[in-house]
Amino acid sequence: MGTVRLEAKKPWAIDPIYFASVQRPLYLHDLAVSPATARQGVGRLLVDAAKSAARAWPADAIRLDAYDHAAGAGEFYVKCGFREVGRVAYRGVPLIYFEWLS
Repeated sequence: MGTVRLEAKKPWAIDPIYFASVQRPLYLHDLAVSPATARQGVGRLLVDAAKSAARAWPADAIRLDAYDHAAGAGEFYVKCGFREVGRVAYRGVPLIYFEWLS
């Protein structure tokens, strides 16, 4: 139905100057939902599971980047409680940075 990955290692496209100063951030990657189950709440369940995992880790925040494009997931992350913290272009690719503080 879907997948999501959290890790403690900062990915290459994330510039930490845009984010809150925290001790233990996690980074959300590879959130994907099968087209057959799209728009049925699977993505939100995966984000909620990631938040629960972050609380249990324990982590102070979840950070991510999304494409700054109509096909990007920025609006979805805002609906899931993330706040936009910056817009950048990394290697010519427009990105929006999002953060959720636990």
